[in-house]
Amino acid sequence: MENNNQKKRMLSGIQPSGDLHLGNYLGAISNWAARADEFDNYYFMADLHTITVRQEPADLRRRSLNQLAQYIACGLDPEKNVLFMQSHVPAHSQLAWVLNCYTMFGELSRMTQFKDKSAKHKDNINAGLFTYPVLMAADILLYQADYVPVGEDQKQHVEICRDIATRFNGIYGDVFKIPEPYIPKAGARIYGLTTPTDKMSKSIPDGCIFLMDTPDVINRKFKRAITDSDTVNCIRYDKENKPGVANLMNIYSTLTGQSFEQIEAEFEGKGYGAFKPAVAEVVIDTLTPIREEAERLMKDKAYLNSVCKDGAERASYVANKTLNKVYKKVGFLMPER
Repeated sequence: MENNNQKKRMLSGIQPSGDLHLGNYLGAISNWAARADEFDNYYFMADLHTITVRQEPADLRRRSLNQLAQYIACGLDPEKNVLFMQSHVPAHSQLAWVLNCYTMFGELSRMTQFKDKSAKHKDNINAGLFTYPVLMAADILLYQADYVPVGEDQKQHVEICRDIATRFNGIYGDVFKIPEPYIPKAGARIYGLTTPTDKMSKSIPDGCIFLMDTPDVINRKFKRAITDSDTVNCIRYDKENKPGVANLMNIYSTLTGQSFEQIEAEFEGKGYGAFKPAVAEVVIDTLTPIREEAERLMKDKAYLNSVCKDGAERASYVANKTLNKVYKKVGFLMPER
């Protein structure tokens, strides 16, 4: 499939399982917004993926619409990017079933995310959790995406997607474009303020800076941020021995554009008592306009619903072309038009 404007196509989605956070913004969304003119972009609320864990229906609906508002507030212009709800495009589920039949049990058994999530949700190890990577492959392959922006921890999902697409193409010819992972060089992974060796996660709210947090909340969380037990109390980038400080420096560097050497020089002799409030301040300066714009958009449900409708129509136009091609290849009788 050729893109009409000849731009390379990029696709990604985030689950509306909670409010977006600083890790989402610095690791993904800010980079998405910066690429609006460079790529043909498709970004969605991954609500189908969300229900592998039990959700409160009313909360899921609210979070899905709120996440859309936060996407737009972060700079994702609906005119320049296709923004949509995954469940509004039935082709995602339809292609996922077909691809399930071209994915090996052993491949899915080796997925580390299934092992991790199974350990966390032992009372609900469902088939959807196991076949999650197949739905993710369908998400990507439907749009003939050239690139999928992912963190290092998600590369395995792109790899199995490539394996599935290669297998299908080997049987039926050139059906799917083989996607490449797109991993930003800077700010790709932000760690939790209270768990600096683990990725920032909404499941640990005390160490997570949400986009909708107020300045007071942000200041309080940074005051409690883990640094280290180094008695020297110096600002020095050492990811192995000082992961908490390294994480704060990474956040500060990403938001200010300063190198680690410049940060070390700026805070020489000042210690953590000066550094943590400084990081909080640049985070507040970055997130306050986003929070205010998102709050404004959340009050305009008619506008958000119109973005959903338009996005679903634009996404479906592309997705259905791929799905129809797949259906013909596997031998389904196509309906008369």
